[in-house]
Amino acid sequence: MDTLPVPENVRAATAADLSVLIQSAVYSASLNQIGDALPFLARGPAGPLLCLLNADSEPLGLPLAMRPVHWRGRAAWLGQGPTDHASAVRIRELLPFCSPVRLGTRTGAGLGDRLGLATPGHVRAVRRVPGIMPVFAQQSIREMERTERTPEQVLDDAMWGVMQEGWRSGYGADADHLKTTQDIDQCVSAGYVMYTFDPRDHVDNGAEGADIAGLRKRYAALPWARLATSPEQNMARYAGESWELGGGHLLVMSELDVLRAAAKYGVALAHLRDLYEHLRAAIGGRPWEVEVSVDETDTPTRPVEHWYIARELSRLGVEWVSLAPRYVGRFEKGVDYIGDLTAFERDWGWHVAISRALGPYKLSLHSGSDKFRIYPITARLGGELVHLKTAGTSYLEALRTLASVDPSLFREILSFSISAYEEERRSYHVSGELSRVPDPESLSDEQLIPLFDDLHARQVLHVAFGRVLCARDGFGRAVFRDRMVALLRAHEEAYYRALEDHLARHLTPYARPGRNDT
Repeated sequence: MDTLPVPENVRAATAADLSVLIQSAVYSASLNQIGDALPFLARGPAGPLLCLLNADSEPLGLPLAMRPVHWRGRAAWLGQGPTDHASAVRIRELLPFCSPVRLGTRTGAGLGDRLGLATPGHVRAVRRVPGIMPVFAQQSIREMERTERTPEQVLDDAMWGVMQEGWRSGYGADADHLKTTQDIDQCVSAGYVMYTFDPRDHVDNGAEGADIAGLRKRYAALPWARLATSPEQNMARYAGESWELGGGHLLVMSELDVLRAAAKYGVALAHLRDLYEHLRAAIGGRPWEVEVSVDETDTPTRPVEHWYIARELSRLGVEWVSLAPRYVGRFEKGVDYIGDLTAFERDWGWHVAISRALGPYKLSLHSGSDKFRIYPITARLGGELVHLKTAGTSYLEALRTLASVDPSLFREILSFSISAYEEERRSYHVSGELSRVPDPESLSDEQLIPLFDDLHARQVLHVAFGRVLCARDGFGRAVFRDRMVALLRAHEEAYYRALEDHLARHLTPYARPGRNDT
């Protein structure tokens, strides 16, 4: 049965009539037609409601109790119910555009959402900047644990946002920063399409400062059987070789380069192969793609190390669409790039040259939120082969909205975040100083909003997100989350506008006019 959007010229009138029928505001863009049936979403007191108007009592396999109604002078049937997981699974079957797809090498943007409310704003940002293939479901396992969400919840929340806004141009679902086969299994079961592997726990950061004797010892001890080669064969492939990459980039590898690259990344490469083979067996015949992330290491990924990683992964049979090296400079959470732009441009140019010579594949910018200084550089040199990842900035825009509509609640959140900062910052690269964040009670309502332009306040708010969202009182009740969600739902258009404006600033340098703009 064909699935079509309700034509735009009748959509507003249909939504208005349905709003009267169900006594709740209908999201007009969510209207779809399946034969004689109209599935759509409406505003409910605790979030979107799934509704179905049909000529007969058939609920189309949705878990909805149908009741008779009169619709435009005719007998009809209406069902209403929550936007739960069972309904989400069926909606993805009924409305193909609600299912995630592969991005391939198209310019991509991961738009993470820690509250499960941001996707409509993300959709509007992407509509404003054509040519971007969005990932609306993006959450790392670490973030899911800190927000007490499941892979299914993350994907479902994004999907309902896609339906609400009527986005029909495709979106990705990224199971981000997976470290174990158990992580993979959870996300395969939930229906993800993109899988980002994070081998940071297997990277030997000590190899960076080791002397030649120490490197040789590390090199000899690598798991060569898992790497399907020998120390001698590996050295012969690289040492003393050179490769012309184009654009004036001549790559030369010495014996020392090989020793350091292998010692630093060898175990990680074996682990990546294991994850890849596990995913390939677990996914069955469903679409899938892989990103490789080596960005969360102590030191930058040298061009020779990028070359080694990519060549070895290819030799081991691993295929990927994007790779995230650790670039020069500092990619701290929630703030702009910190570092020398000339050095970054030179480093980025090397990585682009390698990705084109060995792929092409995209270069991924992790912790990419608010890095406005480098977006023009990455867009100019990388062209379409860029994937930008954001997450925490959407949470900060939620807090900015709360500061506008309920300053007292925001003061509570800021005070709590200040108390949690020193502990929470241990797992992040941040330089915000508590001494530079003013006492919330000393600030007027008008002085709260400028805090969102301050590095120190932004990072204090950013890293405490998990503690804020999961804080409970002595009776097990949420201290902040429920009030935050209720206010953001009540002021959803303000939140969507803030997200649209802020994320459009991120995406505009990567615009490709005439593409993905429906």
